[in-house]
Amino acid sequence: MSTSRYPQQQYRRVGLAPGILGAVVALAAVGVIGEDWFTIVRYALSILAAILAVFSFQARQWWWLPVLAAVIVVWNPVFPLALPDEAWFVLQYAVSVVFLAVAFTVRLPVEDDRGARNR
Repeated sequence: MSTSRYPQQQYRRVGLAPGILGAVVALAAVGVIGEDWFTIVRYALSILAAILAVFSFQARQWWWLPVLAAVIVVWNPVFPLALPDEAWFVLQYAVSVVFLAVAFTVRLPVEDDRGARNR
C-alpha cells in the first residue's frame, strides 16, 4: 500500500547503457594509446558522446551539451588532434568520469500510455 495520495513521477535513465559503455571503453583504451587501435576507440567514444548529447537534449539538461560537444571534438577521428600520449592518458580518465556522470544524471520521465490508441 502506498503512503502517498498522489503517484510519483517515474523516470528512465536513458543514458545509462551508453554512459557505462563509454566509461569502460575509455578505461580499457588506456593500454592502446598511441597505437592504431586508438582510432577505433576514438570512433567509439565520439559516437557514444553524440548519443549521450541527444539524450541530454531530450531530457532538457542543457549543461551537458557543451561538455559532450567538447568530447566529440577532442575524440573526433576524422580530424584528429595531435596530443602527447600523457595528455591522452589523463583525458581518458577524465572522459570516463564525464560518461558516468552523464549516465547517472540524465533521465527522462516515463510516458503514460493511457491516452494511446489501441492497435
